[in-house]
Amino acid sequence: MEPFRHLQSRTLVLRERNIDTDQIIPARFLTTTQREGLGAHAFHDWRQLPDGSPDPGFPFNRAENVGAQILVAGRNFGCGSSREHAPWALLDLGLRAVISSQIADIFRSNALKNGLLPVVLDEAIVEELLAQPGIELAIDIATRTLALPDGRRFGFPLDAFAQACLLEGVDQLGYLLTRHPAIQRFEAARDAAGAA
Repeated sequence: MEPFRHLQSRTLVLRERNIDTDQIIPARFLTTTQREGLGAHAFHDWRQLPDGSPDPGFPFNRAENVGAQILVAGRNFGCGSSREHAPWALLDLGLRAVISSQIADIFRSNALKNGLLPVVLDEAIVEELLAQPGIELAIDIATRTLALPDGRRFGFPLDAFAQACLLEGVDQLGYLLTRHPAIQRFEAARDAAGAA
């Protein structure tokens, strides 16, 4: 992963509540452990018309949303099963952050492990963002803040370990590996103290 410190992007909006992981990436596409290519199947059943052609009204199929890296979604995003493929699919679509007033715990954990930022804000703020598709937002991970074009800033929860991993561009194992020399020094000092 690359270090993830700042994000400035237009938003893409899905107003629906209770978007579950099977809607994000249907189970029939979970036949791979490769992350690449899953974005083509993200929201597959919502993106297609009954004849299999792209639904021109679905936000991910609209030209004005190409390149948007922030998804604003209704309450309880990512509920359902614990499939890690869900954040993989969103990242492969080009998203870097999901904003909602509630994000399911397991989805949130899987997202952070893979470099997708889950941002939980008050319901009133999210409703305002849902009503303004395409608004330009700025997210700063170091300060855990989201800024609107009018200058208002809102803090969001992000635990220190997840924040450090995002800022350094590492997953949990990568974080431990970067600390390997310090761990070795600690163990050597402990062994020396025990031998004395």
